[in-house]
Amino acid sequence: MEEKSLDVLTPGPDESAIDLREYTSPETDIEKDLAEVLADVMSVERLSIDSHFFDDLGANSLVMAHFCARVRKRADLPSASMKDIYRHPTIRSLATGLANAAPVESSVPAPAEVVTPVGTARYALCGTLQFVLFLGYSFLAGLAADRGYAWVSAGSGVIDVYLRSFVFGGVGFVALCTFPIAAKWLLIGRWKSREFPVWGLTYLRFWTVKVLIHANPMIFFVGNPLYVLYLRALGARIGKGVTILSRSVPVCPDLLTVGAGTVIRKDSFFLCYRAHAGRIQTGRVTLGRDVFIGEKTVLDIDTSMGDGAQLGHTSTLYSGQAVPGGQRWHGSPAQLTQHDYLRIGPAPCGTLRRAGFGLITVLQLFFLYVPLAVGGAYMLVTLVPALHNRLSRSTMDLTSPALYIDALVLSLLLFFGFVVVGLAVMFTVPRLLNLVVKPDKVYPLYGFHYSAHRAIGRMTNIKFFTWLFGDSSYIVHYLRGIGYDLSRVEQTGSNFGTEVQHETPFLCSVGSGTMVADGLSIINADYSSTSFRVSRASIGSNNFLGNNIAYPSGARTGKNCLLATKVMVPLEGEVREGVGLLGSPCFEIPRSVERDSRFDHLRTGDELRRNLAAKNRYNARSMVFFLLVRWLHFFVLTVLGLANAELYDSYGHVLIAAFLVLSLGFTALYFVLVERGIAAFRALRPQVCSIYDPYFWWHERLWKVPDHYLDIFNGTPFKNVIWRMLGVRIGSRVFDDGCYMTERTLTTIGNDCTLNAGSKIQCHSQEDGTFKSDRSTLDAGCTLGVGAHVHYGVTMGTGAVLAPDSFLMKGEEVPEHARWGGNPATEMRVAPHQPEALTRKG
Repeated sequence: MEEKSLDVLTPGPDESAIDLREYTSPETDIEKDLAEVLADVMSVERLSIDSHFFDDLGANSLVMAHFCARVRKRADLPSASMKDIYRHPTIRSLATGLANAAPVESSVPAPAEVVTPVGTARYALCGTLQFVLFLGYSFLAGLAADRGYAWVSAGSGVIDVYLRSFVFGGVGFVALCTFPIAAKWLLIGRWKSREFPVWGLTYLRFWTVKVLIHANPMIFFVGNPLYVLYLRALGARIGKGVTILSRSVPVCPDLLTVGAGTVIRKDSFFLCYRAHAGRIQTGRVTLGRDVFIGEKTVLDIDTSMGDGAQLGHTSTLYSGQAVPGGQRWHGSPAQLTQHDYLRIGPAPCGTLRRAGFGLITVLQLFFLYVPLAVGGAYMLVTLVPALHNRLSRSTMDLTSPALYIDALVLSLLLFFGFVVVGLAVMFTVPRLLNLVVKPDKVYPLYGFHYSAHRAIGRMTNIKFFTWLFGDSSYIVHYLRGIGYDLSRVEQTGSNFGTEVQHETPFLCSVGSGTMVADGLSIINADYSSTSFRVSRASIGSNNFLGNNIAYPSGARTGKNCLLATKVMVPLEGEVREGVGLLGSPCFEIPRSVERDSRFDHLRTGDELRRNLAAKNRYNARSMVFFLLVRWLHFFVLTVLGLANAELYDSYGHVLIAAFLVLSLGFTALYFVLVERGIAAFRALRPQVCSIYDPYFWWHERLWKVPDHYLDIFNGTPFKNVIWRMLGVRIGSRVFDDGCYMTERTLTTIGNDCTLNAGSKIQCHSQEDGTFKSDRSTLDAGCTLGVGAHVHYGVTMGTGAVLAPDSFLMKGEEVPEHARWGGNPATEMRVAPHQPEALTRKG
């Protein structure tokens, strides 16, 4: 394991603000020991026990995280966490606080956390069978497309083509929707609480059903009563009047029970399974009547909520937690609160309205969208000479320049046409729809206003454009164009990242001088099971927002706040100003903790103007470069498609299947080469620099390399192969069910680790105008829970476990076989809940 780069990321002793003129010596043994540990971490001879860690000593959170790790290794000292540091920011107050804390027992690792490594042969066999299943599915898709195209193309006239498209498209859509349901019942039957190892035959059946469920087009009906019917068909027990807005599909739906009138907001995980220490554990998630689940929440297996219970945004129920009926909980792990998260009254919305909305959706789908998609594809082939001529030829000529000229023209028109037309539509159509949705007015669900509201959200949350304009000054103009109120913008060149989403852009306000990292979700719509309402969400001026934050309307934050990564933004109490907020539920920290003042001179006056102009030029070149990168990818796929058409008469549906497989393989290899090429095939090194340093601009390019294709490989050995190609130091037989790593070459993953869906390893931090990065290491057999977030400079020892939705802060060192959880994560000393799955082995 490589040594952490603490010297790179923190000021040296000569740079610190240590003031020895007012030295106060330790008075107790614990003060003396704590002072010695901190002095050793900061490489100074001595320090005063009354000096403030951040204001007087010049330490930052990374330094103090290493201090806490050193303290925890001392058997003669009480354990200290970062929360203790923020609450007691001097040696004297910390010693008093730790001495007064209630004594706790050391945690004992659960037997289930011990990983039993699987054989490499079984691992390879599972991957081979997964590939064979993918080939089989591609073959069936190719066969259906081949027969359908032949039948539609036999039509004469527009009406005949439309009718044939209606029949074929309708039958095809129904088949796509029902095939995963049939596969689930045939391969699994009813899910029960159980446990089985990854990479075995039981896991192969589990993975097959999971992939088919995720690929089902019914996922596009989230927020529609039809989606509830789909989950019922899969085996879920769901009552009347349930509204589900999350696209996270429960993979074991038989274990999901949702009472009537319940609301589940978007970006919530209720999977009814988890991966733990190399095994899949399935378990129940039970929600009573009229339950409310907030945004960015995680419900672990074996959790329940009684009738009328609420779980706030950015919160988690750990396995075994149960919220009594009528109570409101929030936090990670969740705890009791008095705040009412259901902030909207009911509206008339009965069964007839829901059924009518679903029926209209079906009619639109079958009579409009499906025939247009199928018939449009046929008309494209018929009207575009490049396609029509190739399908009508009887000879093969793959070396002809005409093939590549046709592909060049077609790809340019389609790709850049999408960019231009897409921007034009986004800047106009949502504004027209917004005229009918009035702020602060309660509307019933499943009507015209609801449809308009959902259409606005879909059109203005297209990820391609935030990816293109994000991490540059140009994102400001784009967000203004779609409706954001950005006041008088103080350009920094990094005002927003590449991932920003909202319910409606027309009620988003961001104050001057505010900077936002990736993953911001502005919650400016409230929902009940029968109604919705949009309202303004306002972020104050001179704020800094970290990663993965859900920011609701009515938030109690004002000017000059630092909102740390994954913080639960408060909705009650006084308006916070001039402070930092960390954790879920949040607590105050000094606003200056996350700042590095050494680069402040670059953010004002002539220095700022020169640096900003240079960054804008660099970012403009990056945008052009990545447009060309994505167009070239599309061009190659177009060549493959036209070559497919060239050989169609000879090989038919086999060639269609081959096209699907080759396209996926080429996409992965292409973007791997792009990313490694940008880095000149060299590994990153820990850095600390200004956002106006050319290194940071170059680093931003790495974030822009498209990587959504990685999701297709979740739960397969091929994901590890791709990570290794991207530069991750990854061991053998790692189970990755959907983890994301931002800096691949700074990440080390040991053998037999288990990485759950939605987890993230982020080896960097942007704190106001300062960028920092460092290595993070997970030793063999570690487990990251669903939605867990690991920051930079972190080490997790062998067999360590990070609970779901936890935030492991920068610089933390988790001992071997320890169990940590919470936001921010600390050692979990209570005995772990033993899931029902452990009583059933598979």
